[in-house]
Amino acid sequence: MSLSNKSTKKISLEDLPDLLTIREVAELLRISPLTIKRWGKKNKLPAIRINSRGDRRYRKEVVLRLLGVEEEK
Repeated sequence: MSLSNKSTKKISLEDLPDLLTIREVAELLRISPLTIKRWGKKNKLPAIRINSRGDRRYRKEVVLRLLGVEEEK
């Protein structure tokens, strides 16, 4: 699938949920989900583990800080 076939939608930082999935963070940062997992192991982007499977979630404010964006309170 080429880039021209993908639908592009604008991401509004205000509309992001407080906890983001690996896929959401990867899309936002435009990097691989595997990179997100590696960053978690290095504590560059700490994950919160939820449910019995241990799914990862990432705090919105930490991701925004990584982007150099301050969240408005």
